[in-house]
Amino acid sequence: MIKRTLNQKTARHLSYGDFLNLAKELGCIGVEPRNDLGRPLFDGISPRPAGSMARERGLRLLGLSEVYPFNDWSDERANAVQALIDSADESGAETISLIPRVDGSGTEDGIRQQVLRDVMREMLSMLKGRKVLALIEPIGFASSSLKDKAELVEAIEAVGGPMKFKLVHDTFQHAIAGGGPIFPQYTAMVHISGISDPAPALNGTLDARRVLVDHNDRCGTVEQIEAFLDAGYAGAFSFECTSASIAVSPTLARDVASSFEFIEASLKSRRT
Repeated sequence: MIKRTLNQKTARHLSYGDFLNLAKELGCIGVEPRNDLGRPLFDGISPRPAGSMARERGLRLLGLSEVYPFNDWSDERANAVQALIDSADESGAETISLIPRVDGSGTEDGIRQQVLRDVMREMLSMLKGRKVLALIEPIGFASSSLKDKAELVEAIEAVGGPMKFKLVHDTFQHAIAGGGPIFPQYTAMVHISGISDPAPALNGTLDARRVLVDHNDRCGTVEQIEAFLDAGYAGAFSFECTSASIAVSPTLARDVASSFEFIEASLKSRRT
């Protein structure tokens, strides 16, 4: 089995407690709670008891999402990053998630790389003395200010190495960005989802239509997972589905379980 994990976006309508119960039922090792679901992080439960609720169910808080756009730096952004670090530290969460701007600004060659490094250096002082890692997720949209994983890896090395920064690999984002190296040694989380609709072009316009992975998946999710496992990646694979049809399904637990089982069976058949 892969190390199953559940991102709260996949089950966004569940209360925090019910979300944890679902993850436990699915055999997950951990969860990724979110602060962008139209309600407070942990449903307003204080971080320390929220962390205890997860651990009581045998779950790790693998990450808290998110700050966007982290590379449009300002006092407001700095405060948001600091607040998420503090929540992670208090709850026992292992990472925080940072998303680059995708509004078409800050994409110029030379400028985007320098801004990224400057912002990461600003965050280093916030992370000093904390166990929390900052995870940065390249986004494959044409309007994204950070699409290239190699560019992010170069920035991680330039500002002091991967002791405080790692990346999130998203199978959908990787597919629409055209693929390329996956850098498993710099990766601390893999987000998985699928696009099963055969008609539309596979691009950023489908971001809100990401579903569970099945045999119709166009993102090559199973192949990407296999590449990570073959490269020695030992981390989690987290379902981050954005389609409303998934979150409102009356059979959500069975749906997610079936997709995990499909992935695992597919991996097994590819390795025999």
